[in-house]
Amino acid sequence: MTLEIEKLLDDTGWQLLQALQCNARLSYSELGQRVGLSSPAVAERIRRMEDAGIISGYHAEINRSKIGYPITAIIRMSSSPGEYCNHLTAYAQEIPEVLECYRVTGSDALIMKVMASSVDHLESLIDRLSSHGQLTTSMVLSAPVTKRVLTPVEEVALPAIAGFVSGRFGVLAGVGLLGLVPILMLLLAPWRRRL
Repeated sequence: MTLEIEKLLDDTGWQLLQALQCNARLSYSELGQRVGLSSPAVAERIRRMEDAGIISGYHAEINRSKIGYPITAIIRMSSSPGEYCNHLTAYAQEIPEVLECYRVTGSDALIMKVMASSVDHLESLIDRLSSHGQLTTSMVLSAPVTKRVLTPVEEVALPAIAGFVSGRFGVLAGVGLLGLVPILMLLLAPWRRRL
């Protein structure tokens, strides 16, 4: 993270980002009231965040069911490594039903989130893709988490770790973050076996 980005991601910067993630249509005036800045100061902050690449765009959320695509599925694709995987990613980019595509580690080469208008439509999509590799398809029944508001890393990870460790062992003065790793590995070992 550069110094410029660190400056932009102070408490006020994060408040702006969280407000925009919840509603990107808020006016500069409304944002200013929430964070205690004038409208011109908010506009400048947001422009600088856009220039720095922190804010990469503004998007409308579309209810796919309302426009004729009620089915969502996750398709995992296994294939040969190397150049062929690059061909698959290019192919996935050309298919309009593919909403998201991730190149991943492990036994799968790609994981795709797709939409379909019907089970027949999904079947034809699977047929098209199956000529490019072995597929595993799962239809989405519900989406308990669809969009999460991003927060600073320290806010999420460090207090959770510190609270867990201090609650379990009392205050561990002088133990740095790297010193916590072996302790956390021991604490999480029983749960890891269950998964």
